[in-house]
Amino acid sequence: MIKITQSPVLFQGGAFVSTSPRPAAERTGTMAYGILKDHNTLDGMDRLAIRFDAMASHDITYVGIIQTARASGLKEFPLPYVLTNCHNSLCAVGGTINEDDHVFGLSAAKKYGGEFVPAHQAVIHSYMRERYAAPGRMILGSDSHTRYGAYGTMAIGEGGPELARQLLCKTYDIAYPKVMAIYLTGAPRPGVGPQDVALALIGATFKAGIVKNSVMEFFGPGVANLSMDYRSGIDVMTTETACLSSVWSTDDYTKAHLAALGRGDQYKAQAPAEGAYYDGVIEVDLSSIEPMIALPFHPSNAYTIREFKANMADLLHQVDVDAAEQLGVKNAAPLEHKIVNGQFHVDQGVIAGCSGGIYQNLVRAAEILNGQPIGSDAFWLSCYPGSMPINLELTKKGYIASLMAAGASIRSCFCGPCFGAGDVPANGGFSIRHSTRNFPNREGSKPGEGQISYVALMDARSIAATARNGGILTAADELPDVPADRPDESWAYDDSAYKARVYFGVGKAQPDTELVYGPNIADWPEQIPLPENLLLTAAAAIYDPVTTTDELIPSGETSSYRSNPLRLSEFALSRKDPQYVPRAKAIQAEEAKRRAGQVTDALMGHDPKTTGLGSFIMALKPGDGSAREQAASCQRVLGGCANLCAEFATKRYRSNVVNWGMLPFQAAGVKDWNIQPGDQLYIPGVRAALERGDESIPAVLIQNGQEKNVTLTLPGMTQEERDIVLAGCLINYYAK
Repeated sequence: MIKITQSPVLFQGGAFVSTSPRPAAERTGTMAYGILKDHNTLDGMDRLAIRFDAMASHDITYVGIIQTARASGLKEFPLPYVLTNCHNSLCAVGGTINEDDHVFGLSAAKKYGGEFVPAHQAVIHSYMRERYAAPGRMILGSDSHTRYGAYGTMAIGEGGPELARQLLCKTYDIAYPKVMAIYLTGAPRPGVGPQDVALALIGATFKAGIVKNSVMEFFGPGVANLSMDYRSGIDVMTTETACLSSVWSTDDYTKAHLAALGRGDQYKAQAPAEGAYYDGVIEVDLSSIEPMIALPFHPSNAYTIREFKANMADLLHQVDVDAAEQLGVKNAAPLEHKIVNGQFHVDQGVIAGCSGGIYQNLVRAAEILNGQPIGSDAFWLSCYPGSMPINLELTKKGYIASLMAAGASIRSCFCGPCFGAGDVPANGGFSIRHSTRNFPNREGSKPGEGQISYVALMDARSIAATARNGGILTAADELPDVPADRPDESWAYDDSAYKARVYFGVGKAQPDTELVYGPNIADWPEQIPLPENLLLTAAAAIYDPVTTTDELIPSGETSSYRSNPLRLSEFALSRKDPQYVPRAKAIQAEEAKRRAGQVTDALMGHDPKTTGLGSFIMALKPGDGSAREQAASCQRVLGGCANLCAEFATKRYRSNVVNWGMLPFQAAGVKDWNIQPGDQLYIPGVRAALERGDESIPAVLIQNGQEKNVTLTLPGMTQEERDIVLAGCLINYYAK
């Protein structure tokens, strides 16, 4: 049972009492308030300017971040900065370029004083949990699943420019966020895992935006019934609710776990104060949660497995419809063909990454399989431990051997299945995964080339039950002997693998070290300041309810090119709108003529000295999903000047748009404007409007030769954000 209250409450005497809205300075008593206040460099709490305790990036983001900061005057990392190598670990695409990035990362860690975790040692979030997360801390990561709330840490996933700001001793600037209480009662049933709880929460909150850009604060008597691994498994998935961050109360289990990690001195008790103010409350009875499945193509498309089995044909037909509409695949074999004698047959199971590769999840999977063979038919199972210490302990206890004996493939500490760089299913294949996302083609298929495969999210326990049943979809609680999860479950932490391989250079900068550049590592191309007027042409128009960053810049094989802005930009919207890149380049070519003083009819008679040409993307709700800045930077590299939308799906994507010098336009009723590629927006006096601080900006929409006056808005745009766009991008802003 999940009960949602979307109005302010006070937590008093162990109960929630309705209250009236309060200003930020009076929204006290929460764990989040205390942590934010401790990290805020401003006097008041209405606006926050945060400095973090540590940061983390992986190998498809850290090159760009360091290049940005270096171009802006970086001399030394001013805070602990961890560079992991868990995304481009396979080096399967592009020859040497992935390992070239790793060599660059090690040289940067030496030069600027960072921590470098070689490939296959740890998933970024497993490493940060083990080494850095502790009560009261704040950590910033260039990955959207930067969530360490179970340790009492407020962690935030953002685009690379926000990390570059911290490296330059700047602050993370936001308005004081809403704080939502997540009040847990009861205890999970045997066979119900953390992914089940997470999917139930995501399904109840995402579509209505109930916790969007809020802090989710977990407490209540149910917390004591969850182990630290279980808490982390729920917590890491809070990203899929579109919240800003998360934090949990701490207890003796937290204390014991930190002690096992060798960091017992970093423990402190953390809980809401009497009378704590919340902007709303979500009450979750853990004992009511059932095994869940999130069908393609979003974690919020969640059902109990029991409901799915009762309505398989209808629900799978809807997936077919969504595949045709969202991916343009019209001739795919119907998923109903996978229903045989009333049972749904899946092709693949994967337990991986920061959500799935947790010690307790893999122990449960091994216990459920208990060495029973998964069979020699089409179904196969892959397991990815989240870190070498987890892998070591699983090996010492015999769980790895048990999984292998059952026929499971044991892989390295690698994030690939979460974004399409490992275990891509066959065409028409259906994969069940304990991983973070199941967005369109996130698993690595290429619908534009006639390929399609599907991912449904499930918990490791039900994936193992399905594997035990030869690939017939099975909820773990259907088994008669499913083992229960205990809150006191722990594991012996052995960090010898880290001591043998990790470069620990925090605070030990070696300025004379030369950065090592491979041929694919390129500087960001120059961007010009915002012109006085803009004539923008729509290079893409997307009318899906939500547009993910995976659709704006695909993951998977494109990851190898993340250190080369020009080469990566060739992939922008390639799976969503293959004509976007040529359209944007054509507009960019006309702008190049203008800047060179050549005559171009594209200006439509406007003064070439004052009117710039550029492209824009129209999408109803862009930016759900990954924090990767390249979803915005690729647009900018191709001459993009703006996004136009009804609303942004996440703060982090909007931040990326701004930091790369593009205007984050919103407009009421933009769906009804029926914008199509080739339509134009003329925005006279846009620079002056930004300088004045205008939130409403008049423009002219030009469609099929007809002109219509429209109003564009820039809600909540701060002065610094305006200055960044005026300068042309964050690098230019700092160069000034």
